Amino acid sequence: MRHGGDVIEELTADHREADELFDRIEAVPTRGPERRRLLDQLTIELVRHAVAEEQHLYPAVRKHVPDGDALVDKELADHLRVERLLKDLEGLDADDPELIHLFVKLRTEVRAHVRDEESNLFIQLRAACGPEVLDLLGQEVRMAKETAPTRPHPGAPSSALASKILSPGLGLVDRVRDFITGRGE
Repeated sequence: MRHGGDVIEELTADHREADELFDRIEAVPTRGPERRRLLDQLTIELVRHAVAEEQHLYPAVRKHVPDGDALVDKELADHLRVERLLKDLEGLDADDPELIHLFVKLRTEVRAHVRDEESNLFIQLRAACGPEVLDLLGQEVRMAKETAPTRPHPGAPSSALASKILSPGLGLVDRVRDFITGRGE
């Protein structure tokens, strides 16, 4: 799916990419480097996506959507569960039996989160905001993903302000580590 457009189009494109990565991971043999490479790619994309949502989407939902605080609190709890699963997966070999169990839990969590965002949160946000606001949020989300971390940091603060301050530094360290190890290529 193509990236660009308003925040909903951008994040929906991310959702389709994650779904495609889940399918590709399921299709590769359990042994060999391809599974680990795809898991790393999925982790990078999910972390960047979550950081961008926490920095820009969720503050907009809190501001514009009736009862937005409750919606965002639920989404942040989803993010924390996903980030913890990603952290647990990070240290496992591709052929570790525990990896399959965690992968299935991750896929279930992410797909439920995506369904909820697309069938509830995005609809309410589109109803509450004009196209100019949604377009600006789309630009902000794309920019945030450029400097976001690429590895899970479940202990990092998830408030929008803390994320905006800490994420570029964490992202830089993660990208240096990725470059040195060849992760995400």
